[in-house]
Order: sequence, then C-alpha cells, then structure tokens
Amino acid sequence: MAKTSGLGDNLYIAGYNASGDIQALGGIGGGPALLNMTGIDKSAYERIGGLRSGQFEMTTFFNSDPINGATHEKLSALPRTDVIMTYCRGTQLSNPAASLVAKQTNYDPTRADDGMLTFAVSAQSNGFGIEWGRQLTAGIRTDTAATNGTAVDTVAAASYGAQAYLQVFAFTGTDATVKIQDSADNVTFADVAGLTFTQITAGPTSERIAVANTATIRQYVRATTTTTGGFTSLAFSVNFIKNESAGVTF
Repeated sequence: MAKTSGLGDNLYIAGYNASGDIQALGGIGGGPALLNMTGIDKSAYERIGGLRSGQFEMTTFFNSDPINGATHEKLSALPRTDVIMTYCRGTQLSNPAASLVAKQTNYDPTRADDGMLTFAVSAQSNGFGIEWGRQLTAGIRTDTAATNGTAVDTVAAASYGAQAYLQVFAFTGTDATVKIQDSADNVTFADVAGLTFTQITAGPTSERIAVANTATIRQYVRATTTTTGGFTSLAFSVNFIKNESAGVTF
C-alpha cells in the first residue's frame, strides 16, 4: 500500500458521525503496559506485556445544533456509561480502522484570542484495549434492503478469534440484523457463529461483539444485513478485527 495522508478520515461516536466537527486527533493509541522484569544479572531492560489500554484524544469545534444532535450535545453530557468510538483511516472498503470501548473523561473549552472556540476531549479505554481492524463497510454504508456486502480478503484463514464493532447512524423500518460472514473461496459464505449483532429496531446505537480466541475465521469476510419485518434504510459501519496471533485476551 502506498503512503497516504490523513485526508478523508472519519470519527464515529456511539452512532454519531462526528467527523465534520473534529479539528484534530491528537492521540489514537494504546497497547499493553510494559512491566519491568529485569533481573540484577542483566545489562539491559527485560519487559513483558501487562494490562491492555487505549485512548482517543481529540479537539472538537463547537456545534450546538439541537435538532440534529450535534457534537456539543453528545460530548457535553459527559456520560458515565461506556461510549464506543471508531476512527476510520479513510473510508474505503478494507481500510484500517481503530475502535475503542471508552469512558469520556473531559470536555474542556479553549477560547483563543482570535475567537476560535475548541474543546479538548479524552476517551480512555474500559474493559478492552484499542483494537485496529479493517472496515467491512466503506465508511458509512446505507442499505435499503437486506444486502450481502462486498468481501474483504484477509489473506489467509486464522484460528485466533475475532472482534467486531458496529455503529448504527440511522434506521427506518421494522428490524434489521448485521452479521459477519466468512468464506474460504469468496463464493460460498456462512455466518460466523457469535458474530451477529443485536437486532436493530432504532438508531443511533453501537455495539462490540467477539468470539473465542480459538475460533477459526476463514480468508474472506463480509458484512451482511438481514431482516424479518423489512426496512427501507439502514446507515451503518462495521470495523472487523481478525486476530493474527494466539493468546489475544481481554
């Protein structure tokens, strides 16, 4: 893949597309804490991985549109409950994305002498570390009926499990269900047991699901929508994390 800039990136917060109200993302990171296990007979540090962590740091503009539920209404509430966030590096199918189950810790304004008003926001992981995956939707996908999405080639099958994040932005209809399916040949697909999101009857909403770290995920993966009562519009995004090594635990 060629080197790219950060142009055209998106940020989703609990089923809300905050991309147009974000000035900058100051930090998207995490990983295991480093535990110092250096013996006195060593001349360099020895370290092992500790607890997983993750965080999103961002600077937002002030947008208080109450009708459309803009960023100020979302972030100024400082919810005590978990918030699911997804950062999309571009909005093409299979592009990288990072997701986080987090607690929002602040919403701090800065008014510059030129009149610019921005807010600093920090979100710290809760229960899981930051998870980098691939977009199974090209940014936000809108289905008007049950649809099989285009598959992403993950190069090879792996037996280390997977996680997936769903952001639902808007929904019109009776019900819809988003599923992850896999295939060995990009022709015959089947549902991945345990990777079906909760049935959608309203939006916005968001969810994280996972399967055991011993589950086999085949080479080709796609996001598909189904329905029992019908729907006319579902705007959503999916970030899929296929574990590439053993021992991924939370």
